[in-house]
Order: sequence, then C-alpha cells, then structure tokens
Amino acid sequence: MYKIFFRLVFKRLDPEQAHHLAFRWIRLAARVPVLRTFLAAALAPRYKELRTEALGLRMHGPFGLAAGFDKNAVGIDGMAMLGFDHVEIGTVTGEPQPGNPKQRLFRLVEDRALINRMGFNNDGSLRVAARLASRTPVFKPVVGVNIGKTKVVPEEEAVADYVKSAERLAPYADYLVVNVSSPNTPGLRNLQATEALRPLLSAVREAADRTVSARRVPLLVKIAPDLADEDVDAVADLAVELGLDGIIATNTTIARDGLGLKADPSRVKETGGLSGAPLRERSLEVLRRLYARVGDRITLVGVGGIENAEDAWQRILAGATLVQGYSAFIYEGPFWGRAIHKGLAARLATSPYATLADAVGADVRKTA
Repeated sequence: MYKIFFRLVFKRLDPEQAHHLAFRWIRLAARVPVLRTFLAAALAPRYKELRTEALGLRMHGPFGLAAGFDKNAVGIDGMAMLGFDHVEIGTVTGEPQPGNPKQRLFRLVEDRALINRMGFNNDGSLRVAARLASRTPVFKPVVGVNIGKTKVVPEEEAVADYVKSAERLAPYADYLVVNVSSPNTPGLRNLQATEALRPLLSAVREAADRTVSARRVPLLVKIAPDLADEDVDAVADLAVELGLDGIIATNTTIARDGLGLKADPSRVKETGGLSGAPLRERSLEVLRRLYARVGDRITLVGVGGIENAEDAWQRILAGATLVQGYSAFIYEGPFWGRAIHKGLAARLATSPYATLADAVGADVRKTA
C-alpha cells in the first residue's frame, strides 16, 4: 500500500517538500491519544528478546532513527510511535542557520538512495534545548543529540562552537554525538584528523561533565565512510584512549564511483552526501574494522545502507550493539520499524546465540 502511495504522491513531490509533509502527518498523529495508541500497537510491537542495554541505557530494542530526519526535536514521540527504539535528533549547531540553498535533497529511486547537501539547517542549540526542556513525553525512547559546527564559525573556533552546544543540550540528552563527518559544511571533515579530534572531543567531554554532574552523559563520535583504513584505526584508538562511549559508523559518502549506481547520471553527479543502499558494503566494512580494533571496549552503532532486518542483523554480527536507519524509511514507509523488529527476533530465534548481546561481533570474533 505505501509503495503505491509513494509512487503516486511522494515521488511526484520535491523530496524536501515530501519530507515535511510526511513528518507533519506523523507529528499530528502522535498528538491524538487514541490514534497514537493504536498506531504504536500496530507499528511498534515489542519483543522481549530484543531488549538492549547500551551506553548505560536500557532500550526496547537496538533499532533507532539516525540523525537528519528530526533536526529540531519536534517529532520524537511520533518517531517512537513508528517503532524507533532510540531517536537521534539533529544535527544541531551552536547558532541557527538556514542551510544550503534549495534544491538540496535528491532521490535516486533506482538505487534506493538519497543525496543531500542540506548544510545543517536547524533552529540552533538554544531553541532546541528549550524545546527539549519543555517536552512532556508520551513515549520514552532514548534521545540522542547530534551536534555539529555552525557554518560561519571558522575552523579554529570550532571547539568553542561545539562546547556551546554541548553545554546547552547535554542536560536533555541521553547521549551526545559529535558530528565531524558531514560533507556539507566546509572544513568539517578536517576535524576527523586525530590532532584536531582529540582536543575537540576532550573539550566536549569536559563541557558535558561540567554541565551535568548528576550523571555521565555518554559521548560518541560519528565518522565518514570515506576515511582511509588507517584513519579509521586512528579514530578507534583515540576513542579508546579518551574513554569515549561509542562510535557511529557511518555518515554519508561523497563517493560515486564503484557503487553501481543506476540512476540518471545528471542526478548522481549532484554534490552532497549519498546515503541508502549503495553505502551498505563500505559502512559494514568500516564497522567490522572498528570492532576488530576496539572489541567490546566501546559501543559501536551501525548506520548506512540498512534497509531490512537482514542488514540490521549483519551489522550486529559485525559488532554493532545499536543500528540506525533513515533513507530506507523514505522508501519503506511506516511499517519499516515493525518489519525490522520482527525480522531481528526471527533471526535471533534461529541463531546459536541466546541473546542479542551474544551476537554482537560474533562474525568478527570467528575470523580473529
């Protein structure tokens, strides 16, 4: 049913316009008590065997919404209603910014992919913090907050910009993510180099601890799939050295060659980060490399090209305690979360593993 609707309606709309329309419907449904209860029961069935502990937090399952869909923390209840066990909001920057000029979001339908050059369009950390502070949750998923650099802030002032966001948002975050891997903010990916990343992560860690003394706010870093293998290793080693809580692998890619893209070449060559199915193999490769390097010392989050339960299961076997998705939601619709949960429960039941935690990294350990 949804796929017919997508072809007849959403496919004919500008992708960003379709996003706003669909997100508005989700938020409206989540505000109607009887309707949201019915939808949550239908779309977000719970499986006890999928209960997950990660980052010192308990979740109904391992499957979450990646950053980028709810940039301003306006639809957390709606996304939880659809079955996401954790919702990562953002990317939020120190100051509000409109993002890049439109058109900045493109579908590659034949490849089940997206290209975006949104440019961190968001309301800014002050307004998003106020929104989170005033939130009266109906559903209670784990809420991650993804922070990035304000575009107009020079690279040499990036640390202060991230610290400002961390101080404002840490009190309302179940976990914080430092995003240094979007391709759409000039110079941002330079911060992935360990000599720049070490002071940045240390400063954000100190800011979160200074602002929130009653608990430790878990801190993660999100990396690009385009890092060379030795740079992936360097980030892994740095994360362990700094006592980081996790790494999210991976963000979108600027690569186009070697991905077997079938869409119109004029669309493929649009600048921006590519997400969706073509990212699957490289994202999985980075995840395996990270787990081989860090093992169980930090939490790994697998994202990039996850379309179905088998993709999610493969990320778990490769070392991910949590998995996230976004692009496939555009193509699969509201029953996507239900299908992921049902499929994961079925795979666990037929596997040799007693719990989901036992399966984390199992394939990598076999080859070690």
